[in-house]
Amino acid sequence: MGSGCWTIEKRSNLRNEFLSRESGSVPETGCLSLVVLGASGDLAKKKTFPALFNLYRQGFLLSNEVHIFGYARTKISDDELRNRIRGFLIQGKGASDEQLEELSKFLQLIKYVSGSYDSAEGFQLLDKEISEHEVSKKTIEGSSRRLFYFALPPSVYPSVCKMIKNYCMNKSDLGGWTRIVVEKPFGKDLDSSEKLSDQIGELFEEPQIYRIDHYLGKELVQNLLVLRFANRFFMPLWNRDNIDNVQIVFREDFGTEGRGGYFDEYGIIRDIIQNHLLQVFCLVAMEKPGSLKPERIRDEKVKVLQSVLPIKDEEVVLGQYDGYKDDPTVPDNSNTPTFATVVLRIHSERWEGVPFILKAGKALNSRKAEIRVQFKDVPGDIFKCQKQGRNEFVIRLQPKEAMYMKLTVKQPGLEMSTVQSELDLSYGQRYQGLTIPEAYERLILDTIRGDQQHFVRRDELKAAWEIFTPLLHRIDNGELKPTLYQPGSRGPEEADQLLERSGYVQTHGYIWIPPTL
Repeated sequence: MGSGCWTIEKRSNLRNEFLSRESGSVPETGCLSLVVLGASGDLAKKKTFPALFNLYRQGFLLSNEVHIFGYARTKISDDELRNRIRGFLIQGKGASDEQLEELSKFLQLIKYVSGSYDSAEGFQLLDKEISEHEVSKKTIEGSSRRLFYFALPPSVYPSVCKMIKNYCMNKSDLGGWTRIVVEKPFGKDLDSSEKLSDQIGELFEEPQIYRIDHYLGKELVQNLLVLRFANRFFMPLWNRDNIDNVQIVFREDFGTEGRGGYFDEYGIIRDIIQNHLLQVFCLVAMEKPGSLKPERIRDEKVKVLQSVLPIKDEEVVLGQYDGYKDDPTVPDNSNTPTFATVVLRIHSERWEGVPFILKAGKALNSRKAEIRVQFKDVPGDIFKCQKQGRNEFVIRLQPKEAMYMKLTVKQPGLEMSTVQSELDLSYGQRYQGLTIPEAYERLILDTIRGDQQHFVRRDELKAAWEIFTPLLHRIDNGELKPTLYQPGSRGPEEADQLLERSGYVQTHGYIWIPPTL
C-alpha cells in the first residue's frame, strides 16, 4: 500500500494535478456517495474497498465530500463491516502510526445498511441514509453524486436496478448524477446478455451504465493506445505486411481451488477469453480513433469485433486438466473446458490472413498474461539465423510488467555469429519507487469522472457474444469435447500443433529473464 501518511494538502494537490491533465474538463465537486452492493462478499473486501482506500489515500476521495455505504443481506453493524475489511486494506504488521491513523479515518467514512436485493424496505432505508449524508454536507437536493457498485452476481442485477431506480435516484437534475457499475461476466451467451441489457436499459440510460472489465484498467493494457499511435516506428509495421501472427495469452499455475462450482457454470472461454482477452484483442487490432474521446475509441473497438470471421472448428483446441472433476462441486460428467486456444481472423485490409491466437488455461506450468506480436521472417537472410527465431514484440501484462523486443544481434566475440537478445523496458527497474495502481482504482476513478473509455458499451458486448456464442453452444451441447491434460503442463499437445499450423515459430535457446533490482 506504500508508506507514509498523506496529508490533506498532498491529497488535494495530487487530485487537482490529475484532473488538470484533462484538457477543458471541469472537476466535479460536491457530495459523493459511494454504495458498495454486496459489501459483505469476497469481491468487495478483496478488491472494491481496497481500491477505495487507495483512492482516499492518494487524495481522489476527500473526507469532506465522500461517504461510503455498504449494502448486503448479512445482518452486521457498521463496526463489524469495518473489522471484516480492515485486514485487506493494510496488510502485514509493519504499518506505521500514520498509516493506521489514515486507515481509521477512512473506516469512519463507511456506514452499513442491511437489506434484501428485491424489496423496497432495504433500499428506502439506504436512500434515507444517503440523503442524511447529503443534508449534512449542505447539498442541494438533486445536485449530489451517487455511484452504485454491483459486487454482486448478475442474477440479481435486474431487481437491484429496479430498486435503485424506484427509491435511490437523485430527485432532480441540478448537476448531480446517478451511475451504476456492473461486474462481468454479463450473461452467458448472446440471448442472456441481450435480455440482461434490455432489463437494465429500461431503467438506466447508457451513459449511466459502466460495465467493468478490470483488464481494461491494467497499466500495460492502457499503454497499448500510446504504444501504437504515439510511436512512429510501430505505425508502419502494424499490419499484415509485417506481422505474421499475434498471441494473447493468459496462464495460471493453479486450478479452480474450491471455486469449481462457480467456474463450471462459465468455463475458461466465458471467464477469460470472451471478455478479458477479447478486450486486449480490440486494442491491438483497432484502427486509430479520430480522438481520445471515449466514444471514438469504443466505436473503433466495435468495428474490429464486427469484422471477425466465424470461428472454425479446426482452429479451436479445448482442454480440461486431470483432477478438475474431483472437486465435489463439479459434475462428474462436466464438459467445461479449463483450457482453450482459439484463432480469430479479421476480414479487413490491415489484418487479412493474420491469425490472432487467444489462449487461456488453468493448472498450467506458469502464471502470466502477455501479448506476443511475431513479425515475419527477414527476406534474404544472409546470416542464416532464421532457425533461432523471429523478431517478437512482447508486452507482459502480469506479473512483472514489462515490454521487450526480441531481436537478433551479433554474439559478442571474434566470430560473426548471431544470437537472440532483447531491448527491454521492465517497469520494476525503469520506474523504481513508482507504484502501479490496481486496475479497480483506475476504473472506479474513471466512473466518478464520467469517463467511459475503459468500459464496455452495449453494442460492443453484443458483438463480442456474437463471435463466441455459436462455439459456446456447441460445447454446452457436448458437440466439442475437451482433451485431458496434466496439471503443471503446457496444456494439450494439440494446442502447440494449432500454433504451428497458424504460423507461430517457436524460439529455441532463448529465455527472457526479468532484470533484478
